[in-house]
Amino acid sequence: MNDKYIRQMKKGVLDMLVLKLLNKEQKYGYQLIYELKEKSGELFILKEGTLYPILYRLEDDGLVQSCWSSPEGKQMARKYYQITESGKQALFEIGELWMQMSDGIRQIMEE
Repeated sequence: MNDKYIRQMKKGVLDMLVLKLLNKEQKYGYQLIYELKEKSGELFILKEGTLYPILYRLEDDGLVQSCWSSPEGKQMARKYYQITESGKQALFEIGELWMQMSDGIRQIMEE
């Protein structure tokens, strides 16, 4: 399949997936990359250069907030991201839209 179509389809859902992963608990960037890869059966394998602009945009939009952890022992400080109340509302709305779009697409594709 043409990689262009795959990239376009994936790009459209990344914000929603990142918000969903943050909905249960705060995470740092590498955790998000790992979970996206593992939970999607390796469909979503992101590089840091793809994930961090998404996180920065979500933060600028007030949908996530970040804070630095204190280094403990040999562990370095990490920047954690957590979803905000506005982010939870946005996730709900995006999820509803995703379901409507999925249903509409399915109806057309099953003709």
